[in-house]
Formats: sequence, structure tokens, C-alpha cells
Amino acid sequence: MERNYDNFNHSHLFLISKISTTLIVVVGIIVTLEYLGMDFGKLTLVASALSVGIGFGLQDSVRNMAAGVVILTERSLRLGDWIVCGTTTGFVRKINVRSTIIETWDKAEVVVPNSDLVTQQVTNLTLTKPSGRIVLDIGVAYGSDIELVETILLTAAKNHSSVLTDGSDPHPVVLFIGFGDSALKFELRCFIYDVVNRLFVMSDLYKTVYREFHRHDIHIPFPQRDIHIQHKSMEQDVNPN
Repeated sequence: MERNYDNFNHSHLFLISKISTTLIVVVGIIVTLEYLGMDFGKLTLVASALSVGIGFGLQDSVRNMAAGVVILTERSLRLGDWIVCGTTTGFVRKINVRSTIIETWDKAEVVVPNSDLVTQQVTNLTLTKPSGRIVLDIGVAYGSDIELVETILLTAAKNHSSVLTDGSDPHPVVLFIGFGDSALKFELRCFIYDVVNRLFVMSDLYKTVYREFHRHDIHIPFPQRDIHIQHKSMEQDVNPN
């Protein structure tokens, strides 16, 4: 997934061109009417009468256009960014004056009003850089060699080409986080070059860890449940007294 991390991009230029075009058209209409001798005093009365009804009808559009200007000036969204807004998660494909097109993982295109992107909490996972953290939950059987488990997890992370180990982000780390019902619980935390590929990297790491566990005879336990059955004697059932 190729993204542009420059301070200015095509989406911002698009918004500027739209706003500039609108201003030019408005100024052109005013100049033309003045040249034709239009009485702006009477025109003002008519416009004020219509502005109330038009204002109510276009208030959402005006709000979204103003939000588009805010997005332009803050530069908080760019084409290709991976964002989360409410229940929508996907990539920014187009930023229009009134709305933004977000493409989900299912290739569905969601039209989000710009006001939602300004008033709601928006998580941009690729705003400043493409890297991000992944967390793998690992459980091993009681009695396992915990030092060996940590070594296997760290080695798997450091040997993966997508995991950052150059110091630009924190190095991979393994945490022993507690005792489960049937397993010792570990977490492997590491940063990868492109967080968009997180699922693929996690899949690779899980497969590597599984193979190494199998090779070193480290077991991943199944959940276990104890069932207790109480039996009554036949004599007690026949003669409860």
C-alpha cells in the first residue's frame, strides 16, 4: 500500500481548487449584476427573505464544507491514510468539499460527512509514519520452560523482515503477563514497518512460533473443565425418609 507522507497532497489541492472556484463564481455574478445596473438594495431584501429558508436547508452542507476547510488547514487526513471513525475502518480514497470516501477492507466505499471527521474522535494509524505495533497473545502449558518460550518468541520477531529492530521504534519485547486457567500467558509486542500489513505479519509470526514450539516439545494447552457428578443411593431414592 503506497502512501504519501508529504505535508501537502492532491486532496488538499482539490479542496483549494473547489473553494477558489466557488469564490470566483460568486464574485463574477456580483460584478455582472452590478454592470447590468442591478439595484442591490432591492436584491438585498429578496436575498434576506430567501436566506432564512435556504439557510435551514443548506446548514448541513455548510457545516460539512466548513469541516472540509478545517481538514485542509489541519492536514489531519491524507489520501491513503488508514483511519477509524466510529464503526468505519478503512483507507482514505478521496477528500471532497462536503464528504470523504473511505474504502473498507471489503472494498466497500463509505461516504463520511466531513463534519463527522471533525466532531468525532478519529484514529489515524498512519498520520506521521507507517509503522505501528502488533501484539501476539501466546499461551503455553504449565511446566514449560519460560526462558525458552521467551527466547523463541524474541527470535521469531527479530528474524522477521517486517519487524523493526533498527532502533527507530522500541525493540521487540516478551512479557509474562499471568497465570491462566490452563496456560501460562505471554505477550509478544513488536513494531513493524507498515502497520497496514499487521495481519500478514502476525500470521507469519504465529506459524513460526507454532513450529518452534513443536520442535522444542512446548505444548499449547486446551481449555479444561472438571465435571463433578453426585450419585444418590437407590435406597435413598425409594425411601427418602
